Amino acid sequence: MGFVVRALVNAAAIYLVALVVPGIEVSSVWAALGAGAVLGLVNAVVRPILLLLTLPFTLLTLGLFLLVLNGFCLWLTSALVGGFAVTGFWAAVLGALLVSAVSFVLNAFVSDRGGIVVIGRSEAPGR
Repeated sequence: MGFVVRALVNAAAIYLVALVVPGIEVSSVWAALGAGAVLGLVNAVVRPILLLLTLPFTLLTLGLFLLVLNGFCLWLTSALVGGFAVTGFWAAVLGALLVSAVSFVLNAFVSDRGGIVVIGRSEAPGR
C-alpha cells in the first residue's frame, strides 16, 4: 500500500513540475501516474547502482553530482513512459530537483504504511 501512495505522490509532483518547468511535458493524468510509478521503480532499483558506480564523482563534487544523477533518473523515466517527455539537461536537473522537493513535502503527510498523517499539537499530560 505504501508504494501505491508514494507513486501517487510522485505522480502529483511530476504533474505540478510539468506545469512550471519548460522542457517537461505530461500529456495526461495517466501519463503522470505511469511516470510516478516508473520513477519510484527507477529510484528503487537503478539509482542505488548508479550511486555506487558514480561514488568517486559524487565525493569529488561534494555531492553536487547527485543532482545530475537525479536528472538522469527523471530522463530515464521519460524514456520509458509514453506521454511524459523531458527535453534537455537543465530541464531534467531542475525538474528532478523540484520533483524531489515536492515529493518530500507531500511525503511528510504520508506514513510508511501509506496512511495520511494528521499533524496536530499534542497536549502535555496533566493539562
